[in-house]
Amino acid sequence: MSAAAMARANSGLAYPERFYAAATYAGFGGSPNSTAKGIASKFSNDTALLLYALYQQATIGPCNIPKPRGWSPIEQSKWTSWNGLGNMPSTEAMRLFVKILEEEDPGWYSRVSNFVAEPVVDVEMNHNPKTVEVSENGNLLPETKTIPTENGKVLEAQDKDDVSEGVGVVGVYDQWVTPPVSGTRPKARYEHGAVVIDDKMYIFGGNHNGRYLNDLQVLNMRNWTWSKVEVQAGTGGMTNPCAGHSLIPWDGNKLLSVGGHAKDPSETLQVKVFDLQTCTWSTLKTYGKPPVSRGGQSVTLVGTTLVIFGGQDAKRSLLNDLHILDLESMTWDEMDTVGVPPSPRSDHAAAVHADRYLLIFGGGSHATCFNDLHVLDLQTMEWSRPTQQGEIPSPRAGHAGVTVGESWFLVGGGDNKSGVSETVVLNMSTLAWSVVTTVQGRIPLASEGSSLVLSSYSGEDILVSFGGYNGRYNNEVNVLKPSHKSTLQSKMMETPVPDSVSAVQNITNATRDGESEFETGQEGKIREIVIDNVDSETRISKVEETNERLLAALKTEKEELEISLTKEKMQAVQLKQELTEAETRNTELYKELQSVRGQLAAEQSRCFKLEVDVAELRQKLQTMDTLQKEVEILQRQKAAASEQAALNAKQRQSSGGVWGWIAGTPPNHRVDDA
Repeated sequence: MSAAAMARANSGLAYPERFYAAATYAGFGGSPNSTAKGIASKFSNDTALLLYALYQQATIGPCNIPKPRGWSPIEQSKWTSWNGLGNMPSTEAMRLFVKILEEEDPGWYSRVSNFVAEPVVDVEMNHNPKTVEVSENGNLLPETKTIPTENGKVLEAQDKDDVSEGVGVVGVYDQWVTPPVSGTRPKARYEHGAVVIDDKMYIFGGNHNGRYLNDLQVLNMRNWTWSKVEVQAGTGGMTNPCAGHSLIPWDGNKLLSVGGHAKDPSETLQVKVFDLQTCTWSTLKTYGKPPVSRGGQSVTLVGTTLVIFGGQDAKRSLLNDLHILDLESMTWDEMDTVGVPPSPRSDHAAAVHADRYLLIFGGGSHATCFNDLHVLDLQTMEWSRPTQQGEIPSPRAGHAGVTVGESWFLVGGGDNKSGVSETVVLNMSTLAWSVVTTVQGRIPLASEGSSLVLSSYSGEDILVSFGGYNGRYNNEVNVLKPSHKSTLQSKMMETPVPDSVSAVQNITNATRDGESEFETGQEGKIREIVIDNVDSETRISKVEETNERLLAALKTEKEELEISLTKEKMQAVQLKQELTEAETRNTELYKELQSVRGQLAAEQSRCFKLEVDVAELRQKLQTMDTLQKEVEILQRQKAAASEQAALNAKQRQSSGGVWGWIAGTPPNHRVDDA
């Protein structure tokens, strides 16, 4: 029987068709559906003006018409909105138009199919194609379908994805398989977070039909059963719905949700903690200056620190800043770097190599996707852009990545036109790319915003992918078991290494898994010897001896690092104690300050009263002075009156003697009689 596979080459409508479908749905340029204008009329004035400006920018270009002369508020506002976009590229205007429409009307794409036929391109494999007509909503739409034939007989049309099914086929290397999961599947989504703890994959948040989610789902990978985690009411309650965040395992039984887009974003980046034992959410208390709120950033756990790079803030501005959160001291630091950093971007992938080198690959701006690779030395904080080797991946954003030893696997992503179908791997020592496998069909693996985690099955590493968006939201689980050749080179080879890569290799030579390296004496080159089907026993013994020496050296280095780590932890504990004591002292001093302030206020009130009393006494004193003067005047008047009275008395006495003579009574006689 001949092999047959049906696959759609694009995921949903690609640009610019997706933009024109959105514009038609919103009521621009006419609409075959009578409800489009009604829906457009529901937009707020600001949103309607912005959609109009983006439509003009996408279809015509920058505003070159003069400002309207007549007084028309509507025309003035339309011109101002369009002119404010400046020289924004047409592709960026298209993407922003669709994104704003999805935020305002999340279900537009499911309804636009009523009047927009989605183009389907089929890929045939060893069979004869036939064209059939598909009826949609009563209308016959031409659609190319592949009808496999064998010996002239028409077989049943297949619309299966190119992914094997069943747990038993997990034994197949370097191929994606679909395990038969049970339980209630989570709601389809993308831009969610995923981590693995104790053979359980936890899924949190995401975006479904333009709406943010905040549910926590778990897949038990021992029996492939889905279940929902019932969140208990705690100090943090239910955390806000979000998408584009990062989910990090921490402290064995906790999940850290970092950043993300939300309906009502905060000003600064928030870190939420979910305790798997108590099933409660809380907000991580941090110190220092946190980064601005964002989503689509990368968060990488390096030892006990989180390294945050890039993303997009709440105002849709792209970022390329670097921040570090120390999970021991809970302190934020914005790092100053040297060299040329990656351009502002979001939805990129990041990984750490040898606990020293941060790798950034891909991502996108509003209109462009990247396939550049940047490396940051976390010791010197210097950026570099090394030369990539091998089959360099195409530009992409929204891809997912995970590391297995020295290998960095990337899955999915898109380039504004279609989803990426190949799974690629980067050797982080040689910076050489290779393709692991390629899928065909409209499946979640060729989606943006899917998740990828590392787990184990039957004692071997497996990659687990979930969700994504490729024109429709997905909630499927796919598994890939990387082979030995995916993580190690299959033969001895001498590889010339560019100078820009040598710094990355020097630190990782001692940690290479299952291989030993010898210096060739020629600068800029290394020789890699891989233990894989070596026939010479002598060579094996030498390699084993070399490995033993390397293991001994690594053990010694590990012990030294453990001692250093213990010292650092002790210092961190001491600093925490000092910080606690300082906070206690600060609290006591604050209380004393409040007490002194109260006493000071009381003294000030008392002083005010005393001043009032002094003023009254001064007034009374002035009154007493006046009274004293009046008394003195009265005393003088009294003395004068007394003198006058005495004088009058003398006068009366003298006048009484004359009249006595006149009356015939001598003065002497009157005295004698008296």
